[in-house]
Amino acid sequence: MERKIIVAPLNWGLGHASRCVPIIRFLLENKFTPIIASDGKALQFLAKEFPDLERLELPSYGISYAKNLKLGLLLQVPSVLGVIKEEQKTIADFILNRKDVVGIISDNRFGVRSKKAPSVYITHQIQVFSGITTFFTSKIHQNIIQKFDACWVPDTEKRILSGKLSEPKNLDINIKYIGALSRFSKQHLPIKNDILIVLSGVASQRQSLEKKLLNEFKNYNGKVVLVQGLIENEQVVKTENGIKIYNYLLSEQLQKEINQSKLVLCRSGYSSIMDLAVLQKNAFFIPTKNQPEQEYLATYLEQNNIAPFASEKVITVKSLEQIKKYKGLSCGETRLSKDLLDLF
Repeated sequence: MERKIIVAPLNWGLGHASRCVPIIRFLLENKFTPIIASDGKALQFLAKEFPDLERLELPSYGISYAKNLKLGLLLQVPSVLGVIKEEQKTIADFILNRKDVVGIISDNRFGVRSKKAPSVYITHQIQVFSGITTFFTSKIHQNIIQKFDACWVPDTEKRILSGKLSEPKNLDINIKYIGALSRFSKQHLPIKNDILIVLSGVASQRQSLEKKLLNEFKNYNGKVVLVQGLIENEQVVKTENGIKIYNYLLSEQLQKEINQSKLVLCRSGYSSIMDLAVLQKNAFFIPTKNQPEQEYLATYLEQNNIAPFASEKVITVKSLEQIKKYKGLSCGETRLSKDLLDLF
């Protein structure tokens, strides 16, 4: 009988889905059969990466950004709680008569767990920063984590990339630091791009940043490539103001573009940070406004002389000159231990 494991990333940008790619590969290498479970763009992305795998569509959290992020998220709590219950029911119904499902791996999906199968929760945010409400948001998240059999943190025990976000603070949680999670591998290729811009995140904020950067780099004396981070039926390539633009690149293509780029300009999302660290790249970050996690990570990396950052409002081509003062991102490639699978 096949041993199947549900892999369920949160549909929030593509970061959670992309960092599940090495998890899925790891399972396949060790004779498990992954079942992809998500919704929206995250599910579409993983379906393109692994077209032969079984898929399960989960209810959408439907979280939207507001100008006041914390207030906006607070107002959406009742609907999110409803979705969590729907998730739990969807998972329970799915595995009710499926003896081949031996485990569940949830990347930040609160309700994707079961008492009938060992359940793992992946997160780098044991501490959830939210200003004066940090204690409460962290406590709520930690209570969710404790409902799972194990918590896998994608960083080293020294927390070289996540800093205080993954600090355990003597919590009663089965935490395993599993190292950086990236779908990419370092390739020693000739540099052909001066700047690679990789966009991600919620549509409205992604579009705003794209418009700003296209205008800023229209007269840049160098080769600029922009990846919009969209997931569409067909790949589209165009040129605007001398900038080559892809609507999306799948893993193999994006890996090559990053390896062939001198500098990567992107949001300071944690999955992007892990990818660039594995590829040992110089990066310049633009944290999403009013997103405390990204703002903390950008500040943390700058304070440790790893990479500079600037807000979307003030970034210019001239800002990139700061990169000379920083050492760049670097960590080992993803090497998951087989011991992690003992749980299943």
